[in-house]
Amino acid sequence: MRIAVCPGSFDPVTLGHLDIILRASKLFDKVIILVSVNPGKTASFTSEERVEMIRAVTSDIPNVETDVFDGLLADYVKKTGAIAIVKGLRAVSDFEYEFQMALTNKKLYPDAETVFLTTKAENMYLSSSVVKQIASFGGDISHFVPPQILGVIKKRLIKNY
Repeated sequence: MRIAVCPGSFDPVTLGHLDIILRASKLFDKVIILVSVNPGKTASFTSEERVEMIRAVTSDIPNVETDVFDGLLADYVKKTGAIAIVKGLRAVSDFEYEFQMALTNKKLYPDAETVFLTTKAENMYLSSSVVKQIASFGGDISHFVPPQILGVIKKRLIKNY
């Protein structure tokens, strides 16, 4: 079985994330969406809430699972027997950081490859940070996040919702 891990903070999951997840699910037998804990970021949603949001928007994709991990990605990939790490790229600025991480993960666990999927043009500007900023000012985020989780996100992020 060809297993891939698609790591990220997913705080919250966006339509851009969902696009990468859907496309990865067509390339691998099993895709594990891994909610990673990044100590350098302050999350708006708990790890458990992010896992539940991802499960809500991927429930119709049979080969997708969701998990959470707070250690080294390479250790998790090895533990699951995954052969690939799937990362989405929006712009050249993403590539520089992701390339460095890919080389590091390859050094830590040589049996897995990093696979980069480029975003669709309509999602090039989209990030969880953009969604949170728009929502914090009461802006319409319905074009940026899956409809299944729109209410949860608005309740948490939109002031006076």
